[in-house]
Amino acid sequence: MAPSSTISDIIGAPLQLVWFLYDVAAETSTPTLFLIAVSVAGLALGLIYIVLHIVAPKPRLPYPSEKTYITTNPDGTISKPRPLPCWYDRWHAESRLKEQSSSSTTVSYPTIPAGFPVPDFGTVEPAEVEISVVIPAYNEADRLIPTLEEMVAYLDEHFGRPAISGPGSRPTSKGTGTPKPHRNVFKDASAHKRQHPPSGYEILLINDGSTDRTVDVALDFSRQHNLHDILRIVTLEKNRGKGGGVTHGLRHVRGEYAVFADADGASCFGDLGKLIEGCEDVVDGSNRGVAIGSRAHLVGSEAVVKRSAVRNFLMRSFHFVLMILTPPATSRIRDTQCGFKLFSRAALPHIVPYMHTEGWIFDIEMLMLAESAPATPVLASDGSVIGTSYGIKVAEVPIGWHEVGGSKMNLVKDSVKMAIGLAVLRASWMLGVYRRRLA
Repeated sequence: MAPSSTISDIIGAPLQLVWFLYDVAAETSTPTLFLIAVSVAGLALGLIYIVLHIVAPKPRLPYPSEKTYITTNPDGTISKPRPLPCWYDRWHAESRLKEQSSSSTTVSYPTIPAGFPVPDFGTVEPAEVEISVVIPAYNEADRLIPTLEEMVAYLDEHFGRPAISGPGSRPTSKGTGTPKPHRNVFKDASAHKRQHPPSGYEILLINDGSTDRTVDVALDFSRQHNLHDILRIVTLEKNRGKGGGVTHGLRHVRGEYAVFADADGASCFGDLGKLIEGCEDVVDGSNRGVAIGSRAHLVGSEAVVKRSAVRNFLMRSFHFVLMILTPPATSRIRDTQCGFKLFSRAALPHIVPYMHTEGWIFDIEMLMLAESAPATPVLASDGSVIGTSYGIKVAEVPIGWHEVGGSKMNLVKDSVKMAIGLAVLRASWMLGVYRRRLA
């Protein structure tokens, strides 16, 4: 009899509480109930806000050594640490000064008519090369060489190398260059008036606290291919995660375009030209545009069908959660997680300074920041202003992709973490824990 009595007590207690609350509600006036409901909701939101402040990711400041890079010298030796160029530091300092001043806090492009300011506090210093490639790397010694070989072959052919002074330096190859703009959109007059417009490329390898020979492998590759001061290696003292590595790299790019690509080489780097053309198709009057590689067209292909049923189920479940928790434009993107994304230089200050997430879902925060970027003029083909447009447009471009072994992602564990992280990310932006403000 004792177990039966215990079960009755367990079931009966909640029922009694429900009936008690019902009786209280029946005896309470509607305005009072409304005030109680509002108070409880406010208390709940306040509690959630406090919890989010505790659990929401907060990026750490870089250590001094992380603001330097090493490369190889023409004689094959390793350079001493050199200062890492940083557009972000200048932009941040200029933004703070203009934010604090009583004068106008907007900056106009020379080609934008008066009355239509570019939505920046600060300006980004001019590009020095055509394309910057950021590679986040954590213990990638075994997978890095094929990736670098594919990248360098493509970049040499299409972009050439910047002029390198000094004995033993490799001559600069001209390359076929980036596609010529087919719309009147890339209009930074200062770039066109410069006697020597940006050319060539750079590769920033962000060593995210690797414990293997990742750095040694990269330096050996640099020696063999004469990538002196082109392949730059930045070492993070403490592991930050893929998102932290990519964000750190994007803060230091010198390119007219900036692209990040995974170190495993799963994405076809030869499709970089497609990303540039896709970016150009959506770029706005302030030269802002984003293009992302997409594997959505491969759904149903042999590469995806061969995956385990668990992996495909988790992939579809994550996409479903993504559609629910993200803003409209981001929710319509079919593949947010492909590690091959390109940004125009003008888009970077609307995304990179406001990044918080350093884990696997950093891509989603980037896309949400692009969608929520301030309005900018919309220009006709003749350069006249025909309206304004909110957000930075994102082009989703189908690319070649293949499975590569050696992934460091724990399928089930990291999928759960990504779902929780996405919920925290969305709630933090909705409730104001994260805001577009200078840190």
